[in-house]
Amino acid sequence: MSDLTTLLEVGGPVAALGGGAAYARARHPGLYWSTVGLPLSTARLIGSYGSVMEACGLTVAPSRLRVLAVKATSRREVRPVPPRRGIIRPTTTGLRLRLRLAPGQEPADLAASAERLRHAWGVHAVYVTTVKPGVVELRLVGFDVLKRVRMPRKVPSGLLQVPVALREDATPFVRDYLTVPHQLTLGATLSGKSMYLRHLVTGLAHQPVALVGIDCKRGVELAPFAPRLSALATDPDQAAELLPALIREMDDRYDLIKARQGIAPGTPDEEITSDIWGLPERERPVPVVLFVDEVAELFLVATKKEEERRDEMVTQLIRLAQLGRAAGIYLEVCGQRFGAELGKGATMLRAQLTGRVCHRVNDEASAKMALGDIAPEAVSAACAIAPERPGLAVAGDTSGGWSRIRTPYLSLGDAAETCRDSAHLVPDLPALKRFRPDVPVRPVGTSSPVVKPRPVTD
Repeated sequence: MSDLTTLLEVGGPVAALGGGAAYARARHPGLYWSTVGLPLSTARLIGSYGSVMEACGLTVAPSRLRVLAVKATSRREVRPVPPRRGIIRPTTTGLRLRLRLAPGQEPADLAASAERLRHAWGVHAVYVTTVKPGVVELRLVGFDVLKRVRMPRKVPSGLLQVPVALREDATPFVRDYLTVPHQLTLGATLSGKSMYLRHLVTGLAHQPVALVGIDCKRGVELAPFAPRLSALATDPDQAAELLPALIREMDDRYDLIKARQGIAPGTPDEEITSDIWGLPERERPVPVVLFVDEVAELFLVATKKEEERRDEMVTQLIRLAQLGRAAGIYLEVCGQRFGAELGKGATMLRAQLTGRVCHRVNDEASAKMALGDIAPEAVSAACAIAPERPGLAVAGDTSGGWSRIRTPYLSLGDAAETCRDSAHLVPDLPALKRFRPDVPVRPVGTSSPVVKPRPVTD
């Protein structure tokens, strides 16, 4: 009886501790990782590193000098040599460590064994990145960071850089317009495409940038951001007037660059430029970001007259995509589908859009439209996105690289409030002044509604 009592006294706290750990793992994975998962995974990695590398075929035969040294100092067996391991650096979401590859190895060997390393060390995922020739970094992620998105505290920031989502390896996905000037974003209804657009607008709202919108859904997506927009078109007729104004603005900027290129003798090399970023700051025009929501509405026609207007607008969009970067004009094109069936010029425009983001789509053909021509292996990943995870997407670019990302929740009210607070940053662009949306004056004492919609990333 005394033994049973002692067992119950000891078993009660142990069961409570186990139950608490299970609850934390399900509801608070970050807390569970920091208290339980991190020590366990670190111990597994240190204790089994050599045997795991050997089992995965990531070891090489020792050098002749090493064989002679081992035989001279001990009688133990000479074992194959794994990649030399660096210091283990814990993070709030996982572990990082650098490996120096053994002679004859390449990063692809480690990437091919990432799934086996994940199971061996008890983590959610393992990612391999090249640091420099012969050195790679293993990024071990302890839990599914895309289940409840929490952006890192430290994210890259700068002009035309927006940390808009979180990658599956727990690093921020930054939309950098200077690196990827134009982008195509596809997604079905309720896929999270609008949430992605909100983060882009609010991230640019506090920067010295002109924001221009074309929203042919009568402005329901972009109208809440009107205080920060320099121009807004809410139907194809208005878009047909706005696009030529942007073309004229682009031509004026090229004239400014040409004037600077009238190189006089003795002109310093740093003053010779082929885009606006080489101009002196006092002469440099403000960058312009054009958001096109539901681009298919610009392509769909019903009459011969509308077809002529469509062809003209598509041509203007293609010109902006081809020539706009040097003039500081960048495109963000969004829609549900985007392919050759939209009409003449659609494929040519898509070819100019370097970045690609594909949310959940309704068919495989839509995923191929976004990713098939740059990363065919990413198409299956885009088709596997579940409706229960809005905001999840596959991001890629013309380099062939791709990754899964997810946008954190941002309510429409908070995004609109950010645009109202930054309305004073709207730059003065005379060419777009007549397209500036009318912003109603908010009565004094009003505030945002208390009841907010359910977070889409939960």
